[in-house]
Amino acid sequence: MRVREALKLINQILAEVLSEQEGDFDSDTRFCIKWFEAHGFDQGEFGVATVLARAVGTAVNGLERAGVLKARAGIVELFGPKDLPDVYDPLADDRIPVWEVVMHLAKRLDEQGIEAAGQLMAAAKSRVDLDTAKELTYLLFSICEKRNWAKTALLFNALGSSWTEIERASRTAPPMASAQGMFDFSEDED
Repeated sequence: MRVREALKLINQILAEVLSEQEGDFDSDTRFCIKWFEAHGFDQGEFGVATVLARAVGTAVNGLERAGVLKARAGIVELFGPKDLPDVYDPLADDRIPVWEVVMHLAKRLDEQGIEAAGQLMAAAKSRVDLDTAKELTYLLFSICEKRNWAKTALLFNALGSSWTEIERASRTAPPMASAQGMFDFSEDED
């Protein structure tokens, strides 16, 4: 067997294995995976999103409330890591898909480094299964690689290849300050 044929076979088997893993994900994350495969972080039609959401057992308005996409004027667009807010507390989130945690971990790692990603992982571990989040990271890298989305592939590859270090940092991370505790409402004294 030639190298090219072997690589093609390996990629085919990997794609099959990763597709089987989709059953491990929550319905919001399954929607996001399917949408991402078709559109990446680009816009798509609201009607198509509605049909897909129903097929996986969720709704577009719920996905918007979960903070994974925006839906406006007949257009739907997944939030990529760069589109997410800088402040995120998974403990204060009432609807937390695995997708959302992975996007925030990728953002935190890219912008603030391993220690900050570890702090977020420590907070998220009581809300989502981190093994499932790790699986999603590898799946997203695989999708990006297959679609030749090099820049996005690098982001997920960095997250996947740093996972062990982030887990280590999460074990010693200080608790996250809640978004509510970040405001100082005390009156200034003159």
